[in-house]
Amino acid sequence: MTALLSLYNITLRVGEPMLNLLLKQRLKKGKEDAARLDERKGIATRPRPSGKLLWIHAASVGESQSALVLIDAVGAAAPDCKILVTTGTVTSAALMQDRLPAHAFHQYAVIDHPAWVDRFLNHWQPDLALWIESELWPNTLLALKRDAIPAILVNARLSDASFATWSWFPKTAKEILGAFPLVLTQTQTDAQRFKALGADNVYAADNIKFSAYPLPCDKGQLAHLQKALSSHTPIWVFASTHAGEEEIACNIHNKLKKHFPTILTIVVPRHPDRRDEIVKTCQKTNVPFALRSASPSPNFEKDGVYIVDTMGELGLFYSLATIAVIGRSFSLDGGGGHNPIEAAQMGCVVLTGPNNQFQRPLYDDMAQDKAVIEVPDETALFNELLAVMSSPEKLEVMRHNTKKFLERKSGVIKTILAHLMPFIQKSERQDAA
Repeated sequence: MTALLSLYNITLRVGEPMLNLLLKQRLKKGKEDAARLDERKGIATRPRPSGKLLWIHAASVGESQSALVLIDAVGAAAPDCKILVTTGTVTSAALMQDRLPAHAFHQYAVIDHPAWVDRFLNHWQPDLALWIESELWPNTLLALKRDAIPAILVNARLSDASFATWSWFPKTAKEILGAFPLVLTQTQTDAQRFKALGADNVYAADNIKFSAYPLPCDKGQLAHLQKALSSHTPIWVFASTHAGEEEIACNIHNKLKKHFPTILTIVVPRHPDRRDEIVKTCQKTNVPFALRSASPSPNFEKDGVYIVDTMGELGLFYSLATIAVIGRSFSLDGGGGHNPIEAAQMGCVVLTGPNNQFQRPLYDDMAQDKAVIEVPDETALFNELLAVMSSPEKLEVMRHNTKKFLERKSGVIKTILAHLMPFIQKSERQDAA
């Protein structure tokens, strides 16, 4: 173990009281589940099922959404395999509760304290671990390596900043990545970076998000809203917004309303608890508004911006709208972007601002099929929205391009499963022995 990893290990051991305090603080803020808080310390709340057990770790909602298609694919290919899914957020746990199939079950992710990790592994004894994307917890990964439990990093990515940081600690990076006998990356660039950091057996398998299931949509609510809004168009959504983007939405709404008197602007903040801040923005820009939590249907006699301050309804509003601007691409925090595939799957024309660096490979792929409109600023965003809304032909061309793009990328899950099956089959043979 490198000196840096030893220091990390010791710090967490000594800092156990602080970890407990942190959990209590998160609990007060609603970020932890009181009934299942012990799971974060590796204390299981259900027995281990008999037979072969695959552990899939997906950090939060985005990774969880990607994991669902993988869970079903593994279940179809290895029906005797039970699947333990861990995530670290209350929202992702709720998603798993609603959508996991019968052969899979959820636990909260164990915090990377050495004793808590050992407790977790001693109870569950997984035969194989799949980690979605790049949440690398050193103590957990080194414990897997120590216990000879193979781990595969799926849909791996390394941003410019992360790669630069890890490059300062090459020995530590190599030791952590040594826990993975296989790394499946999103892009060739990611593959080259993982190889440079010492990972073995690295393949660029593309992004599993291309094969992810569409977001859930309440069909009854969709029919209700479509009927209520049948004579009012256009409808566009600014999705997963962060600070600064709601003001852009309001400014653009005021301008578009001069061209489209019955336009509806839907704002879906990434964090609904920001509703009061967004209300103040609407008031400052003189835009009439309604809150989803208070008004199940927008009223065009008085509402201009519909603020979706509820959880889990993004799929509904992507289904309702024809155009989606993806948030955190104009935000005051420097941006980074959010997943545009979810909107594309619902048939939306996708637009993004300039600061989408965390999603750059996705947007580059979409650009190959002209399935995204990227704009540099608020003025350009208004102009593009006006152009698409004013031209049914342009709208349909963009939607056709998006469909073509999704069809081109639909086979990613088959590629990933082909790489995983030798490891799954190996663990099956060992289990039988």
